[in-house]
Amino acid sequence: MNVSSNTSEAAGDKQEQTLKHYCEHHAECMKMIQAILDGEANEAEKEHFRQNMDKCMPCIQTYHLEKCIKETLHSKVERRPCPEKLVAAIKAQLSN
Repeated sequence: MNVSSNTSEAAGDKQEQTLKHYCEHHAECMKMIQAILDGEANEAEKEHFRQNMDKCMPCIQTYHLEKCIKETLHSKVERRPCPEKLVAAIKAQLSN
């Protein structure tokens, strides 16, 4: 067996042992995941989430699932401009 494969297997085993399988901050993490994927999180928030996500299996799974959903939707949705008549009607309703 190769020494490097033993090292990577040991590292993988160690990582699995240190991963949390329950997120005690699930609601906060969901908000942060959405902010990151929507491009609304600042660098400090992104870095804080990255450091914590690496230790939390539910956050890792949720992040990847949400990212996949968002990418799939973006690839499937056709963007069309809104008709000017509709824009004018909405603006008129809002100004009343």
